[in-house]
Amino acid sequence: MSSSQSPTGSATAGASDPETTTSGTSRSAAVQSEPLPPLSPADFRVYNRLAEKMDFFHDNFRRTWTTLHTTATSNTRLHGKALRSFIDQSLYFLQMLKAHHDIEETYVFPVLARKMPQFRTGEKSDDAAAELLRQHREIHRGMDALETYLRACRSGEEEGLDMARVRELMDSWGTVLWRHLDQEVETLGAENMRRYWTLEEVRRLPM
Repeated sequence: MSSSQSPTGSATAGASDPETTTSGTSRSAAVQSEPLPPLSPADFRVYNRLAEKMDFFHDNFRRTWTTLHTTATSNTRLHGKALRSFIDQSLYFLQMLKAHHDIEETYVFPVLARKMPQFRTGEKSDDAAAELLRQHREIHRGMDALETYLRACRSGEEEGLDMARVRELMDSWGTVLWRHLDQEVETLGAENMRRYWTLEEVRRLPM
């Protein structure tokens, strides 16, 4: 799930910019293009540690999303306890996904961003942020719309729960969510991480 920033400039500008080579090539781009020797199985496990842990969390989100979306697509009319259970489960899913993103952006991404452009925020605007961060914003807009509708249904402001409406709201951000869940894990994978971090540094990274 990956994006990179590639600052360019003249040889003079590059000499004073730690992120740019004297030829004007982004250091991150140069690092990513260098061929690397194969990793031993032990080193691969160290470098792949964050990807495996992230994928564990993401699998939970994938399973819950699939369960909710399948219910919303089945055209089943829910009543009573089943209706309340679906709404509560959906709201809990949204709450957990938001908490997951908050933890990432508060504790994980800032550390990774020290070396990895894929996790950098835009200094002046969200539009300048890395793709993974922009995906968070797009996902949250869809989450907010779904949460607003579900809470209105639970409070009685909306008359009943329209599953077609739930499906429509989920589909509005489902594609970017699934792309994000995969892309983030790929970005944290061993072959990418080794281009930015030493083994000892990876062992100390928070997750």
